[in-house]
Amino acid sequence: MASLFQKLFGRKASPAALAPDALAVLGTDMHSHVLPGLDDGAEVVEQSLDLLRELRALGYRKLIMTPHVMGDFYKNTPDGIRAALAVVRQAATEAGLTDMQLECAAEYYLDEWFGPRLDRGDELLTFGGDKRYVLFETSYINEPFNLAETIFRLQSMGYQPVLAHPERYTYFYGRFEDLVKVRENGALLQLNLNSLAGYYSSGAKKVAEKLIDAGLVDLVGTDAHNIKHTTTLRDKALPADYMHKLLALPLLNNTL
Repeated sequence: MASLFQKLFGRKASPAALAPDALAVLGTDMHSHVLPGLDDGAEVVEQSLDLLRELRALGYRKLIMTPHVMGDFYKNTPDGIRAALAVVRQAATEAGLTDMQLECAAEYYLDEWFGPRLDRGDELLTFGGDKRYVLFETSYINEPFNLAETIFRLQSMGYQPVLAHPERYTYFYGRFEDLVKVRENGALLQLNLNSLAGYYSSGAKKVAEKLIDAGLVDLVGTDAHNIKHTTTLRDKALPADYMHKLLALPLLNNTL
């Protein structure tokens, strides 16, 4: 029998609110910009510690921090990223955040520098152990002409490509079947949690919900750059109706 609420309003009641630390079910956040002084994320280690505390309160106990690697703009190297990780690990220990497992990878930008990087056999920072996940992003507006080729090249080199926040790429708007094809071609899809709050745009939220409905989300990340991002996640994304449906998917976060 339909509930009185359904009879009166013609739809089901919203699901129960999630606990503030509900993301503990994921275990691992595999996309963030917490390492200090490397990109547009944390600038100093004190900001890194603030983000660690916020992410811990959300339930995370493992972070794979992924600074941008982007052409001439963010010239981060594996050695430089690992050095920043060492600084944050030491600071976290001194701050008493000893139950947080901290690792690093990178978020590679698919630009004219990325292909030559593969040609040279440069080291790529990966995560997931022998899964060798490589997180990469593209322009938000212009579709790379070599997207399919790059996915194939990464696979042929023994990597598992992971496309960051596909819901944010406007060139896929109105072309959902092409986004599905990206996954069929072998790239895993990583959703930004704040997309459920409409933080980036209504278009990104719509595509995020469509990906969830279709069960096409493999990984989720906070993409946290600052406290505003973690506050939005706690106050707006966690209460979103689609968060329950997202967390019910067979996500790979807790396998990392």
